[in-house]
Amino acid sequence: MTPREAIEFVREHGIVLESANGPVPSLAAAIAGEPIRGSWWSHARSHEIFEVSRAVRESPDVLVCRLVAGKVTYVHRRLWPALVRVAPRFTKKRLAQLHERHTASGRHITREVPFPEWVPADASRRAARLGESAALSSLGDWCS
Repeated sequence: MTPREAIEFVREHGIVLESANGPVPSLAAAIAGEPIRGSWWSHARSHEIFEVSRAVRESPDVLVCRLVAGKVTYVHRRLWPALVRVAPRFTKKRLAQLHERHTASGRHITREVPFPEWVPADASRRAARLGESAALSSLGDWCS
């Protein structure tokens, strides 16, 4: 899977887990072409999973947060208004935008942008015009 195909996968599904198993699709499993048991780092396609997932994380059209079950979750921009509309259903921690970077020593540093600081003005305006039931419906069964 190319980075472009992965971003399209996130757009199509709207909400995708980076690698965990759960109520929404997993990008790592889609790249691997099969469910992954244990850590994806031990999978034969781990390098591809890493490279593609980093490209998705860099996309301005993808929110990286811990929305679904506290696991790293990708939310496509098309669903941001719906997410903002029903935000009171979630903790702010689950809605914080995650930015991960690797230091020269190889350590991961994660910075969080609190909700609603990351929310673009256009998403807030569209959220204000969206009914709660329509927002929940667009987000899928996992959150109802």
